[in-house]
Amino acid sequence: MARRRAVSAQEVVHDPLGARLKAYEGRPAAVAGAGKDPVNAPMIRHWCEAMGDTNPAYSGPDAIAPPTMLQAWTMGGLSGHEGRTGAYDDLLSLLDASGCTAVVATDCEQEYLRPLRPGDRVTFDSVIESVSGRKTTKLGTGYFVTTRTDLRVDGDLVGTHRFRILKYAPARRILPAPRPRPVVGRDNAGFWQGVAERRLLIQRCTDCGTLRHPWLPGCNACGCLDWDTVESSGEGTVYSYVVMHHPPFPAFDPPYAVGLVELAEGVRMVSNVIGVPYDKVRIGLPVRVEFRTYEDAEGTLVLPVFRVVEGHGESHGEGEA
Repeated sequence: MARRRAVSAQEVVHDPLGARLKAYEGRPAAVAGAGKDPVNAPMIRHWCEAMGDTNPAYSGPDAIAPPTMLQAWTMGGLSGHEGRTGAYDDLLSLLDASGCTAVVATDCEQEYLRPLRPGDRVTFDSVIESVSGRKTTKLGTGYFVTTRTDLRVDGDLVGTHRFRILKYAPARRILPAPRPRPVVGRDNAGFWQGVAERRLLIQRCTDCGTLRHPWLPGCNACGCLDWDTVESSGEGTVYSYVVMHHPPFPAFDPPYAVGLVELAEGVRMVSNVIGVPYDKVRIGLPVRVEFRTYEDAEGTLVLPVFRVVEGHGESHGEGEA
């Protein structure tokens, strides 16, 4: 577990709240927690169906769990975990009382030491690993809080999960905020170049022909690293959706519908569903891609959204962010 760090006199003077928060570093957030369920095939199947992951390693008598499911085996649901200490809740309550009432997850890091298999019973310990000093961001001023969870099976460490949030006091904005820019890297640059050209490109493995989205450096079916692209027709159906009400986020106007759209080619992607009010979006609605251009102080941004096909649903109102 992390060691608690001493708080300097300078920190107390310049950031008294931050000094109080630093005292939580190293405190356990959960001790001897246990997963509500053992690793099991139904949850693995549901995960793979939702993610569109057809890797054969995740099914059959010798199946393993997808590594990215690591956190799923520790979730406590609405009832929580018996091993929860209360320190994490106390820290968040202190931030709430200071005006840092908004929260956004910023990133997570996972380390996998061995595969998890059906029947494994996961136990875990969590610690408040770090609390940053006061930070001013575009969202507002607040503090980054990082927890680390160590997962074990039969006492042996099998993985580590770090989860970081920003608890902040929302900034007051006079001018409309720019749309958030997508994170573009070497693995997905081709997709966003296609979007800029008003083309919806899907990766295709040149070995087995499997289509995939989001873009990945290698095929999740056969492992081949070579790929090309096919251009999607842009037609699809709403596979699932959520309606975003809270938290409010600059450049968006809740409530609005965010859909998981299954394209005609078989892959799925996430974007806004527009063309009908948010409360009229339904699973199975036919949609078609539409490229929207946003102009702001940061430049031109093109994003793909999905408009409900005319004649389906109630077409009055955009129902979009």
